[in-house]
Amino acid sequence: MTKDSGVERSDTVPQSLTEVSTTPAVSLDVPPGLVQAVGEGIGRYRWVICALLFFATTVNYIDRQVVGILAKELEGIFGWSEIDYGNITAAFSASYALGLILSGRLMDRFGTKIGYAVSIVIWSLAGMVTAVAKTPFQFGLCRSLLGLGEAGNFPAAIKTVAEWFPKKERALATGIFNAGTNVGAIVAPLTVPWIYSTFGWQYAFILTGAIGFVWLALWLPIYRKPEHHPKVSRGELAYIQSDPADPPAAISWLKLIPHRQAAAFAIAKYMTDPIWWFYLFWTPKFLTEKHHLVLKTIPLPLVVIYLIADVGSVGGGWLSSSLIKRGWSINKARKTAMLLCALLVTPVMFVSQIDSLWLAVSLIGLAAAAHQGWSANVFSTVSDTFPRRAVGSVVGIGGMSGAIGGVMLQVITGVILQKTPGDYTINFIIAGSVYLVALAIVHSLTPKLEPVEIEAPIKPISLGPIVGFGLVGLVFGTFIAWVLGLVTLAGPALITYLAIGAGTGAVIGMIGGIAICSSLKSRS
Repeated sequence: MTKDSGVERSDTVPQSLTEVSTTPAVSLDVPPGLVQAVGEGIGRYRWVICALLFFATTVNYIDRQVVGILAKELEGIFGWSEIDYGNITAAFSASYALGLILSGRLMDRFGTKIGYAVSIVIWSLAGMVTAVAKTPFQFGLCRSLLGLGEAGNFPAAIKTVAEWFPKKERALATGIFNAGTNVGAIVAPLTVPWIYSTFGWQYAFILTGAIGFVWLALWLPIYRKPEHHPKVSRGELAYIQSDPADPPAAISWLKLIPHRQAAAFAIAKYMTDPIWWFYLFWTPKFLTEKHHLVLKTIPLPLVVIYLIADVGSVGGGWLSSSLIKRGWSINKARKTAMLLCALLVTPVMFVSQIDSLWLAVSLIGLAAAAHQGWSANVFSTVSDTFPRRAVGSVVGIGGMSGAIGGVMLQVITGVILQKTPGDYTINFIIAGSVYLVALAIVHSLTPKLEPVEIEAPIKPISLGPIVGFGLVGLVFGTFIAWVLGLVTLAGPALITYLAIGAGTGAVIGMIGGIAICSSLKSRS
């Protein structure tokens, strides 16, 4: 490790090959200096794997966006209210959260090859079966199954990046595969309206869902871990494994949640993931209602938004990776990139007051690009601070938090629009302001973004356990309250249910976290 401005760095190339993990299958008797030369031309097969992650993420977002593009048409066909649509999209978010509870852990236990394959089969079939839905409940159920399957994408992709890339390249690799979210969001509006007009709404779900099986036909024969892959050279493997090796033992979630680094990541996801989903599910409706677009004219504005967003996805990851290669600490590089992204989001607060279609599209695109740059760096903080064997679980915890935050915002949006049709002012103000608040919280919890010492003792009454378990309690309290609100047909009162559930859950989580950490401490 080296020092930079008093902050330890773990992204440096090892000084000797004794620091590089070896496997029985491959001998790493690489001459001195070869590891540092890899970036100049020794092996690039890891980018093929990154391309597969990009493809999967693209498919993920094509399937996810179909219902948003067809929302106005489906509302006309089936008579949905704004609250109905809010709950349909919330059903996706809630099941996505539930899936993340399972998927991160399963990826860590069974590996990404099998876990990723199972995940994409589930979400592809769920997308296709939506074609038989008729009622809001049935659409919500299908979206729930879709969310359950799609939850595996990001834990699998982040874990794959941690396995295939050294720390100095992870933000860039994350940014590249994360750009698939924008490509999927571009492909969907270019194809779904045509499929709808030509074949009917059912085939929009059937044909987009079938794309996942094309990816599966590529993934299964191509993917292996780098140390077992015949197309990975010895030099490239040494470069991939140039960071200190992690011990193989699994880590309990109860040992992950109390760490401030996990809480910081989860809070960042809870606050900002819902904004991206707001753009995804509600922007087509906003443009239709505010700027009077129809299904035939809405593709171009959506394509422009997500083309702009693609630049942010790659650019945000490139910026911090470039700064690290220039000698900046990981902490300074990541947070500088996140601050820039948080500032670029703020103009979107005024979108609902703008009459010009293309100015509104430009500001939403800028905000979407900044979100993607933010997301690439937030994801990278997990592999920066946690050992590889814990990455999938931590990403799952954070993604679960973001998904439940999405439930909250979807319900709030539906209720607001039911009461004040077409008025998106409050939602865009939220979208433009939360990133700076989230960054302030992240920096307060992890001022140096230092690597986690998993086995280090944790004080039960300290910031990490209180915030970490408090957030977990808030997440579960919100989920339970939403389900109870649906069962009792609460309607607009759902917001009250969610507020009570979140507050109660947070308090129970804090108390329970102190008790859990006290128990763990007494056993050690």
